Amino acid sequence: MSFTEAYAMMSDRFPWSITLAGIVLLALSAWLANAVVKRLLVRVIRRVLASTAYGRDEELARHDVIPRLANVVPAIVVVRGITLVPGLPDAAVTVTKNVCNAFIILTLAIAFSAALNIINEVYSRRPDAHMRPIKGYLQLVKLSGYIVTAVLIIAVLIDRSPLILLSGFGAMAAVLMLVFQDTLLSLAASVQLSSSDMVRIGDWIEMPQLNADGDVIDIALHTIKVQNWDKTITTIPTRKLITDPFKNWRGMRESGGRRIKRALYLDQNSIRFLSEDEREGLRRFKLLEEYLARKERELSAWNARLGEITANPVNIRRITNIGTFRAYVESYLRAHPGIHQQMTMMVRQLNPTPDGLPLEIYCFTDTTAWVPYEGIQSDVFDHLLAILPEFGLRVFQNPGGADMREFRDAVQHGSRWGLLGK
Repeated sequence: MSFTEAYAMMSDRFPWSITLAGIVLLALSAWLANAVVKRLLVRVIRRVLASTAYGRDEELARHDVIPRLANVVPAIVVVRGITLVPGLPDAAVTVTKNVCNAFIILTLAIAFSAALNIINEVYSRRPDAHMRPIKGYLQLVKLSGYIVTAVLIIAVLIDRSPLILLSGFGAMAAVLMLVFQDTLLSLAASVQLSSSDMVRIGDWIEMPQLNADGDVIDIALHTIKVQNWDKTITTIPTRKLITDPFKNWRGMRESGGRRIKRALYLDQNSIRFLSEDEREGLRRFKLLEEYLARKERELSAWNARLGEITANPVNIRRITNIGTFRAYVESYLRAHPGIHQQMTMMVRQLNPTPDGLPLEIYCFTDTTAWVPYEGIQSDVFDHLLAILPEFGLRVFQNPGGADMREFRDAVQHGSRWGLLGK
């Protein structure tokens, strides 16, 4: 019996066996195609890419774009071969082809998304990538791609033209606007942030209303992640950076100096004129030599024009301890190696308060790093607080427990106030 006769007899007696054999053969063909593509073609492509810088990059390889594309081959084999299987109903053939075509579309969409991830990864390694991040735009492209993919998959599964589905989107525009409201607002905000260069990755931003105070570590379409100084992560909606106020410290970092703006609160009862002996005692300060010489010449010339009224000290100008201390602080800051000499520097008095007279130091350090900045600021005020008594000045401080105890003991013994003898 020939093969043709055996085949004809088998078809007549067991028609389902021929169909089953065809399905098994088609499955084996699909498996074989998948094995050949992944074990041969994918390996060849990877070896070719390995000769490039990106081919040896494990971070890029983990996105698996090529293996995802290889999954399309067995689906194509099934689509082409399902029509050759004898005995299958037309409905089964149609459903199988539609499902395989939908799988191909979905696989291509996933591979396209992985390719966009690689593009973002490669772009982020550029030195200027933090100034113009593209992650938000790539996410928009992904979203658009997934929408198109969903439309095509539905059209393939129901075996209708995608134009029929798209024609109905006009009536759904209002619904889509409502559903994708956040996405549209975030897209507009991302464009504004990028075009205005308001925020970059690595910027230190501060938004107290959202408990954000730290470095920007990620800029996406919908959200911006901020790593706070306590290492927590605050996620901010992108549109909030357009609608709400925030502070960006990038200008401070780029300027090379960070501001010190702090006041010493002086006891106003300690402010007075300096006596001749006190002025002579202050001449030993190297930083005050020029100031004292210039001030004495200025006051001598001024007082010489007053004539006889200079006999009464109230009519003449004299050097004060607070003015001399202010001049000392200015000279000290100009000689300090940690203070930026090309930026604004001044020592000024503010309005008197119930807590004393504020003497504000306004200057900039020559570094923007947080820890060195705090060290320089602390060194400056350590010195100023310690040197104050040399000028006869006192820092204002509300009485504490030890002060009240000392006052009570003094009253009881009459040693300070002489109350017992009166």
